[in-house]
Parts: sequence; structure tokens; C-alpha cells
Amino acid sequence: MKVQAITHSIFNIRYSILILVLTLLGNAAFAQKDTTKKTTTIDITSSYKPVLRNAVKINFAAAHLNADTSKPKMNYVVPAQNLFYSYQPISLRPLALQPDTNLNLGMRNYLKVGFGNFSTPYVSAGFGFGDGKTSLLNVYADYISSKGKIKYQDFARLDLKATGSFFTKKNEAYGSAIISQHDNYLYGYDHALYNYKKDSIRNQFQNITLKAGIRNTAIGDFGIKYDPNVEVNSFTNKNKLSESSLIVTAPVEKQFGEAMSIKVEGRADITSYTTKDLAANVKISNNIFQVAPALAFSSPRFSINAGITPTWDNGNFVWLPNVYAEAQLKEKVVMIQAGWVGNYRKNTFRNLSAINPYMQTISFQTNTKEVEYYGGLKATLGKHFNFSAKAGLISYTNFALFINDTATDNKAFKTVYEAKANNLRIHGDLSYINQDKFTVTAGLTLNGYTGFNNNTKAWNTVPLEFTSSLRWWAFKQVLLKGDFYMFGGGNYIAKGNTTKSFNGGTDLSAGMEFKINKMFSAWLDVNNILNNKYERWHNYEVYGLNVLGGVRVTF
Repeated sequence: MKVQAITHSIFNIRYSILILVLTLLGNAAFAQKDTTKKTTTIDITSSYKPVLRNAVKINFAAAHLNADTSKPKMNYVVPAQNLFYSYQPISLRPLALQPDTNLNLGMRNYLKVGFGNFSTPYVSAGFGFGDGKTSLLNVYADYISSKGKIKYQDFARLDLKATGSFFTKKNEAYGSAIISQHDNYLYGYDHALYNYKKDSIRNQFQNITLKAGIRNTAIGDFGIKYDPNVEVNSFTNKNKLSESSLIVTAPVEKQFGEAMSIKVEGRADITSYTTKDLAANVKISNNIFQVAPALAFSSPRFSINAGITPTWDNGNFVWLPNVYAEAQLKEKVVMIQAGWVGNYRKNTFRNLSAINPYMQTISFQTNTKEVEYYGGLKATLGKHFNFSAKAGLISYTNFALFINDTATDNKAFKTVYEAKANNLRIHGDLSYINQDKFTVTAGLTLNGYTGFNNNTKAWNTVPLEFTSSLRWWAFKQVLLKGDFYMFGGGNYIAKGNTTKSFNGGTDLSAGMEFKINKMFSAWLDVNNILNNKYERWHNYEVYGLNVLGGVRVTF
């Protein structure tokens, strides 16, 4: 059975192979036969095309925006071309020198010399050192003197000054030294009755001032600003008196954000005064101590300072107000201001002689307290005009006045005090400034003194002052300048204890400077053109017309 099965299987395999061979041979023969016939091609075209489906997205159907047909206002506000400060009044002094302390790192050194009538030599010099970034030192020297037509109508001024600063990344250490000698002569007496030696009537004031301090130029993480400083003064009137002062000031300000800050300032002003020419010489002390805390708020349109100033005036304690505010009615155009402020005017001999150089030696010192209520406005008109007006009511305690010494020769002034007095003061100023090419300033001050009891009048005060100035670079090399001063007459005491009024005065001055080249300039000043020999202090007539000219070297 097994042999038959195997034989049957082999037969089936052979039969299958035979059938496969025959099939392949048949196909080969058919292929050879068809090669001689024409080939027929069938093209099949399909209508199916693959297409990517669109992504699903949200379509908004909104109303069209209305077109903005209004014209935009593209205003560009040009800042006022002001390179100088607004007018500030200064006291009138014949042939007074106003040194130029502006720093110009390019042309910092200059020498200005001249000569004029009344035997007037004039020298002014300035020198600058340092790069202005890490260190800076400026040195100035000025001298002028004149001899008038009246006997001993002479004066001389010598001023030496040095200021310096040392800068670090966050601080500035600064200091200054001033040495000055001013000679004035008490020539306001009747020369037919009295005959004095020149040295006996000389008021020779010598002053030495040293000051040093440190302030931060960058506000740190704590938002604190500080500027502590110390000043020492030594003042003498040759063979008559000596006075020394120590002034320590320590202001600190803490800022909170951009608008709020707290300020505290401590101040100690200590003076020692000794006389040498009195029958009974005196040695006195005059000390004022103050602490002034204040809260300040500032924004682009409004600012206010609210504080008080506790003060100890030679042991007497008083409160002084320190409140003032400013608000803009129209941005960069009109600003209103108001305040209630108080301060002490220290009546040292040094401070009083700066007002009246013909005063006698004093035997005591009393300080003047001032409290003022004021209001006013500031305005910028156009690009070049600036205007301000201010009205204030000032109350004085121990107001210092000067009267002629009618008990003797009438040549010197005694200092007296009014216990209580008031002053209605009105001040206005106007300026037109066109860069540094053309500048005109004018200021008017009115004083209305009332409420006097110890004195019948406000002796030797000025009820009206008007000052104006002009600076014009008419050409590139020519500077023209002019100044006009006018004041109203006050009252004085004549011999016999009678009250009299002195006339006011006017003083017109003009000058020019011509640049010869970059280094040399020629200048000319003509003072008191109207030749008005007015008296600011009774019996002290000023010089008439005087002319001063010279050259200036800049290097």
C-alpha cells in the first residue's frame, strides 16, 4: 500500500510539471505569432482628481469703519529760546563790577584791563583748570578804584575768588575761598567846618570766606538727596571791629516716587562780634538755630511745599511758616503762585555794611524777623516774552533802619530798629530774550511802609525802584549794551531832628564791545550819561559822567 501511494504521488507531480511546460510553450508560440500584427492601444481616462479639503476657519461679518475725515493737529511746541535767567534786581553802586562767572571750557581764561576818568584803573581776570568732568577749578581776580572831585570821595575794591569741585560717580565735593578788601571814606560832612585826616575816616572792610560741602549728583536706591556744607567768615573793619561767623547747613530730601518728597534742613548760624573803637568796647554773640521740615508735592501742573521752621533767635523760640504753591492755568503759558513764608534777616555788621558802607560801628546786634503773605503770576507770551508780577504784605519785627548821626558831624549813619512795621510790596518784571543775540529786561518794585511807632518814617529806604538793561549783538563782532536805573527819594533826619526828603535819581549807562579777532576785544563803558549827581545816602553824592575803556584778551 505504501509503495502504491508513493508511486501515485510521483505520477501526480510529473503530470503537473508536464502541464506547466506545455502551457509556457504555448504562450511563447502565441507571442511570436502576434509580433507581426498591428498593435492596438486603449487609453483609459479617469475623471477623479484628488483635492485637499479647505481648512475650517471663522469668518467675521462686521460693519465697515467710518472714515476719519478730521485733520489731525500736529503741533510742535518750540521751547522759548532763553539762555539767560530772568531779570533779578541788584543794588546800585557807582562803577560796580559784575564779574562774569559763566564757565566756557573752550575759552576759559581772560584778562580785561582798562582805565577811565576819575583816575580809575580797572583789572579783571579769570582762569579755569580741570576738564569739568572729574575736577574743576576757577580763579577770579577783580580790582577797581576811583578818586572823585570832592575831598576824599574815593573808593577801592579788590576781590579774589576761587571755586572748585571734585566729581565722583555719585557725588560732588565742592569748596570756595573769597578774599576781599573794600575801602570807603566818610566824606559826607561839611568840609568847611571839619578837617579830618584821610586815614581817620576810612572804612576798610576786609573779608575772608571759606566754604566746603558735598552733595550727591545721582540719587541712589533710597531716593535721598543731601548737601551738607560749612562756611566760615572773618570780617574786620581796620582798627575798629572784628566779626567771625560759622554757618553750618544740612539739607536732606527723601523722594517717594516721582511726585512726593520730604525735606528737612538744619541750620546753625553762630556769630561773635568785638569792637575796638568804642569808649566801652563790647563783645557779643549773635546766634540763630533753625530746623525746617517740609512736605513737597510736585506734578507737571501743580506743586506745593508745606512746612514750618522752628527757630531759636538768641534763645527766643518762634515758629516761622514755610508754605508756598504754584499752579499752571495753561500749560507753559500762565502760572499762579502764592505763599506764606517767614525768615530771619541776620543783622551782623558784615550784612549791614553790604547795604550801607558809610555806617558807624554798632554796639549791639538785633535780627529782623520777616513774615510775608504773597500772590502773583508768571506768564510766557509767545516764544520770547516772559512776565511776572507779585504782590505781598510783609510784617517786620525789629526792622533795621539807617539815620544820619546828627549829634556829631553828620557824616556816618547809625543803625536803629523799628519794633513793628509793615510793607506792601509790589514787584513786576518783563523780559524779551532771543537766544543770546538780543535781550531786554525791565523790573519795577514799589514799597509802601506803614505801621511805624518808634520812628516817624522809614528812614533812608527807597519807595520805588526801576531797572532795565539791554544786550544786543548788533553784528557778529559788535555787542551793544545799555542800563537804566531810577529810584524814588526817601526820607532822612536833618540836624535839629527835622524830617526831610531827598530827591530820587536816574542813572543811564551804555557800552559796547568789539571783537577784533578770536583772542582780542576792545570795550568801552559810559556811565551816568545824564551826569545826575544824585544821593542814595544823604550827603554822599555819586560821581557824574564817567568813561571807562580798555581791551580784553581771551585765551
